[in-house]
Amino acid sequence: MQKSENNRAGELKELGWSAEDVRRYEELWEYRQRWGAINLEREDRQFLRKAEAALPKIVAKGSEKKRTQDKSHYRWLAFYLEAMQAAPLSEGEVGAWPLVLQEELRAIDYYEPVLGLPDTLKAKELLPIREQLVAQAAASGRSANFDFVAPLEELKQREKTSWKPLRGDGNTDTSYPVLSADAAEAFRQDARTRITSAIRELFPSLKDTDKPEPPADWMP
Repeated sequence: MQKSENNRAGELKELGWSAEDVRRYEELWEYRQRWGAINLEREDRQFLRKAEAALPKIVAKGSEKKRTQDKSHYRWLAFYLEAMQAAPLSEGEVGAWPLVLQEELRAIDYYEPVLGLPDTLKAKELLPIREQLVAQAAASGRSANFDFVAPLEELKQREKTSWKPLRGDGNTDTSYPVLSADAAEAFRQDARTRITSAIRELFPSLKDTDKPEPPADWMP
């Protein structure tokens, strides 16, 4: 039985209950609030149980689990990925940084870590791994430029945020390796292997996970 501090007769009416049954529910609900269900006739208690079983489930405040995609760390990565994908490139070219972030988000989508403070603190250790991967990509493509600080500064003009620049405070490096489609696919596979393994090993909330690595064709 779903008990509520508020009379939910209006919801029963919306569900198509007759005016007579809605009125009966209101009267019995009021009686139970004042005197308790023990003083009701068995038939009336059964009617209340039937009515409350028909009502939508009440979700207790704070009991609904926050989606992984709504966590601050995930949204920070997605924010930078979106900013990079808006940067113009020649046809057929792919930025190395977006590929790294796509694989990072994919791993998080698959393993669904808690992304609380312990996870986000350890996530800082991904910064040098990203830099190593992108430095590796630089040898296989051409170099473009991307301002990693500007998108965040623009966001701060619109809303309050505690997010930090993707490459760390004080890092003004704007190097942005760009790959051909063929080189990008090979780079993605390397980035996927390293990023997926690092996230599983680094994040404390995944310490006891027995989930295997995602299949090669797995997509969120």
